[in-house]
This record gives sequence, C-alpha cells and structure tokens, in this order.
Amino acid sequence: MTRTDVLDARAPRDAAGLRELASRHALLPLRIFLGVTFVYAGLDKLTDSAFLSASGEGSIGDMMRGVRDTSAVPALVDMSLNSPVGFAVAIAIGEILVGLGALAGLLTRVAAVGGALISLSLWLTVSWAVTPYYYGNDLIYLVAWTPLILAGAPYLSLDSLIRSRLSRRTA
Repeated sequence: MTRTDVLDARAPRDAAGLRELASRHALLPLRIFLGVTFVYAGLDKLTDSAFLSASGEGSIGDMMRGVRDTSAVPALVDMSLNSPVGFAVAIAIGEILVGLGALAGLLTRVAAVGGALISLSLWLTVSWAVTPYYYGNDLIYLVAWTPLILAGAPYLSLDSLIRSRLSRRTA
C-alpha cells in the first residue's frame, strides 16, 4: 500500500470527522453572537446616561412613550412607564446575565429562555410597528434563541463540564 492509498483511505474518515465536529459545535457561533450582542446591549444601556432617564432625547421614557400607541401590547409599555429607569436597568441587567450565560454555556437553556423573553417583549413593544417586519431585529433575536432553548450548550460549556463531572460521580 502506497502513501497515496493510505491518504485516500483516510480522507473519507477525516471528512466525516470534520462533519461530525462541525455538527457538534454548530450552535457555538450562535451562542457567541447572541452572548456578545446581549452583553454589549446591556452594558451600552447601563453606560448611556441619556438612555437611563425618564425623559429627554434618547431616554427610555421618551422611547417607550413614542412606541406606546403602535405596540402590540400597550399594557407592557404602560408598565415600563411606571418606572422607566428601573425598567431600563432591569432590561440591561437581564441582557448582561443572559449574554454571560450564553457565552459561558451556564444554565444555557434558562439564559436562552430569558433572551427569548426579552426579545419577545421588545418585539411586541418597541419594534412591533416596523414595516416590513423583517427590518425589526427583535423578532429575529427571538427566533435565534430557539435552538439554544431546544439544545442548550452540549459542548464547550460550563453546562457540559458540570454534566460530565456529575456523571463521573454517579458512575
């Protein structure tokens, strides 16, 4: 058997191995993107003094008052307007926690449900009236969290590390 024969015989297994590796880690780019995006969004909100105001240009209060009449659920907007700064801080902290959970792969399904709920609430309020619908990004984020809700983070995650340690202890 020549060196070429060995390489040719090994090639399909290498390609299959690469496909299997890619399949196992298919959700990793999504986790990284959503994690970084949500951490950035939360930090951006917390560091923007104009946003963290009840009124004024660029404030959460003015934004929520501006979308109230076009939102799908005006009652959600009304709740946020009871304490706009508190609402903004809660959303920002939620985004940071969700993003960190996705990045670390810790309680990934819980983090993904949190991300989906944040995205759903923003879609139903802030971006509901965006036309055509695909110009609004909140709906896309809502859908993007779905694979992580379903699959979690089975590889390269704290969830998988914890799972493997627990299975070693019980074995």
